[in-house]
Order: sequence, then structure tokens, then C-alpha cells
Amino acid sequence: MRTALVGGGSSGIGQAIAERLAGAGDRVVITGRHADALETAAVHLGGTLGEVHTLVSDIADPASAAAAMEEVEHRYGGLDVLVLNAGGPPPGGILDLDDTRWRAASELLLLGPLRLARLAMPGMAKRGFGRVVFVTSTAVRQPQPDLAASVVLRSAVTAAAKLLSLEFAPQGVTVNCVAPGATSTERRTQILTNRAHATHRGFDELDAQDLALIPAGRAARPAEIAGAVAFLASDDAAYINGTVLAVDGGRTETI
Repeated sequence: MRTALVGGGSSGIGQAIAERLAGAGDRVVITGRHADALETAAVHLGGTLGEVHTLVSDIADPASAAAAMEEVEHRYGGLDVLVLNAGGPPPGGILDLDDTRWRAASELLLLGPLRLARLAMPGMAKRGFGRVVFVTSTAVRQPQPDLAASVVLRSAVTAAAKLLSLEFAPQGVTVNCVAPGATSTERRTQILTNRAHATHRGFDELDAQDLALIPAGRAARPAEIAGAVAFLASDDAAYINGTVLAVDGGRTETI
């Protein structure tokens, strides 16, 4: 049985990923900062699926991340799949963010995920199998001005993932990114609400305007993002390494 650790697994995209991996027979450990939310998600997922465990951890806290990886090694003998999924930072323009907010966002989106990858990947290489998937955003390829921290830092994550993909490829470890577009989660609601307040326009108007830019005509379901992650984490994706898989209904305009 493979062991998979899924960040932000108590809700939204993270919970959908955990559900998909557990349904495929993996032992899944969901992490997050809030024990009650994790336990609620685990009860929901464990009711119909296989092993789902919880681990309270803050990806932005170096000591917490290191302790989480030690716990996984102790309890399960190491990781086979690492899904680096973290909630987005508060919206804001490139010049709206002060140094404190940039540092906090960097720990959440860049330094924290890289720290976990650094801790997990040598063990994967030693065992001869590993899948690391960073959940980023299509805003990396098609920047959105009011999501500056996400755009800048997830661009850095994408570059880091490419470099990491070279490290242990001969030992069967792959590193890829899944870049969701608009997805029906609380995060999307937060972004649209912020835009409505900033522009003094209605939420429904902005929602319709956003969906009109998507050829598919709708936002993604979290399960659709999870399907892409599960594929990259599977044996079938053994020869896919160092790439970015956009799941955006065709919205991204670059070739």
C-alpha cells in the first residue's frame, strides 16, 4: 500500500485529492492547521474509503513541517506520494503587499512546500519510487493583477519543481505541477468577494464575467483537479516529469 500525504486535505481541492487517492487504495494522511476540521474530513472520507489519517501541521512553520515528516516516517515508513497543496494568500496587487505579507506568503507557498519536498524526496529515491505534485495555479501563465503574491510565488514554485524533477528521476521519483483554473471552492468565492468590494460591483456580475472567459463555460469541480493529481501520482505517469498540467477548461491562452 502506498502512503500519500496531502496538504490542505480538510477542504476544497485538498479534500478532493485525498478522496481520490484513498479511493485508489492509498493510505492517505491529510494535513492542515486545524485538528477539528481535519477530523471532520477524515470521518467523511473514511466512511466510504480506505485508510485516512490526520496530522496537524503548519506548512509555513519549519519546526512543524519537520515534525510532520518525522511522524510520517515513524508511523508509516516514509512517503510514496507528496501532494503540496496550500491555501492561497490574501488577494492584493503587486504594490499593495508589505514585506510582512510577502514573507508570510513566501513561507506558505514557496519555502514551506520546498522544505517538505527536501525532507521527503531522498527517502523516495532510496525506495525507488516517488511522486511529488505541486498544486499551483494557471495565474502563473496568465497573471491576475489582484493575486500578486500567488502569481509571483507560484511562478517560483513552478521553476523549483522543474529543477527538482531532475534530481532523482533515475530513481523513479517524478515532480510535476497541476495548475487549476477557476474552481468551485471557498477560495474562489473569497477572490470574487474581494473584487466586488474593490470595484463596487455585484458578486453575481463578476462571477458571470469570470465564467464567460472560460471556454467550458463553468468553474471546475474540485474532483476534476483531483483527477489530474491522481493521474500524475499513478504508475501510468512514470514517464511524465517536470511538466505543468493546466486544468482550466481551456481558459489559458498561451500555447
